[in-house]
Amino acid sequence: MELWNDTRISEFFLLRFSDAPALQPLIFGLFLSMYLISVCGNLLIILAVNSDSHLHTPMYFFLSNLSFVDICFTSTTIPKMLWNIQTESKGITYEGCITQMYFYMLFAGLDDILLTVMAYDRYVAICHPLHYTVIMNPWLCGVLVLVSWIMGVLNSLLQSLITLTVLRLPFCTNMKIPHFFCDLLEVLKLTCSDTLINNVVVYFGAIVLGVFPLFWIFFSYSLIFSSILRISSARGKYKAFYTCGSHLFVISLFCSTSLGVYLSSAVTSSSRTILVASVMYTVVTPMLNPFIYSLRIRDMKGTLGRLLSRAPSLNDGIVLGLS
Repeated sequence: MELWNDTRISEFFLLRFSDAPALQPLIFGLFLSMYLISVCGNLLIILAVNSDSHLHTPMYFFLSNLSFVDICFTSTTIPKMLWNIQTESKGITYEGCITQMYFYMLFAGLDDILLTVMAYDRYVAICHPLHYTVIMNPWLCGVLVLVSWIMGVLNSLLQSLITLTVLRLPFCTNMKIPHFFCDLLEVLKLTCSDTLINNVVVYFGAIVLGVFPLFWIFFSYSLIFSSILRISSARGKYKAFYTCGSHLFVISLFCSTSLGVYLSSAVTSSSRTILVASVMYTVVTPMLNPFIYSLRIRDMKGTLGRLLSRAPSLNDGIVLGLS
């Protein structure tokens, strides 16, 4: 039986994917590449939306906000993991763990809420096309994004208060977190006290910001599909399905992996399964979002093509000016 540690916690230890020294450069290069692709791809989406007046629509407004949240989401966890690999360290300070958990929960909740808002936008566009510009006016779009941030901040604050309560509980001597970032569920497992109330609050937050939005997305797309089936022309049906396809793919990838982490942590103790699922929705999904949206949406492809074609000429102009 492990002894309790009643002293103030000063440091946790984040376990790596592997302790084999030969694999560390490979893991470092892989995650650094995915992080750079994610940041550059999402920045390109934001730049394209802001630079092209044709993309100043509700759908692209929400997409640019989602891209910004994805950049912040990956930046919450990956740089610290890369730093630990580079410095051959596993430690994260008490303050660093609290900060990382707060921003992780904030941007994870925002991702889920924004995907729900985008589903509502697609519902209005397809089910009420004649009233789309009236319903989805700039004021409503701004309010929806503001409410998303307020809900994300409140949920993250609530979970952070639970975290501070947990860190005041007696801990066992084992301060090792079997994850590449500070996850609240994994921290709860380190305590030697009864954490039933803490777990209830954590899963309540997961239901409010995970299950309820997912139900709303399913409800919205059930109405969307029923409206699409009533379209007489095959071209109109294809266009409607094509517009919703990218959003549906992102939702299925993000929600299935994120909810799978919470559900699997309740029924299994396999940290490897949870670790792989966490990588999918914290790293892979934000990296794939720019490719999914830019390759499937024609307007976005055109804008990105014009931006990339102007890049060499801009560089040439800078060089000539310096000369």
